[in-house]
Amino acid sequence: MYRMRFPGEDPSGLTRHELLGREGRRVKERYRYEAARVGLAWNGRRYVPGDYDSGDAANQAVTAAAQCMYGIAQTTVAALGCSPGLGFVHSGHELAFVLDIADLYKTEIAIPVAFEVAADGPDDIGSRTRRAIRDRVNQVGLLRRCVQDIKRLLLPDEATDDPTGDDTDHVTLQSDHGMNVESGRNYSEDVYW
Repeated sequence: MYRMRFPGEDPSGLTRHELLGREGRRVKERYRYEAARVGLAWNGRRYVPGDYDSGDAANQAVTAAAQCMYGIAQTTVAALGCSPGLGFVHSGHELAFVLDIADLYKTEIAIPVAFEVAADGPDDIGSRTRRAIRDRVNQVGLLRRCVQDIKRLLLPDEATDDPTGDDTDHVTLQSDHGMNVESGRNYSEDVYW
């Protein structure tokens, strides 16, 4: 997962604590970069749980963008039938894997969008940020990429290479006698049961 966040770097010799510190620096640097890019003053990340309105426009936009990314990640994790508590980087939380997946796209999508929206003014910042995230997610094809990234993390290399591109699930029913039968039809009068 760290290799996905830090392409071209070899994190294998670093401790988990060092990796977490590196991740924190990466995010802080991105906040500063995006604030400068859009011409906003940035005094650091300020988030008070339960008090969204206490933050300035940039912090509110960052919070709204992060919540969107968590929703996208949680939906994708659930749709793939993965355990949301499986943590690579985050641990000790029932949504550790969701947080890990959302963080893969934080500096590329969530933070830039948040600062762009904040630069346009403080009015209706939460809903404008959510709509802008929606648009960027569609623009970059994030849902498909998220599915591919999760498969790459959890499945052996050869299992993710499907030359046909067919990842359709084939649903069957199991009879009382251990037979798999085609789904989508009523077997009430057949001898399968």
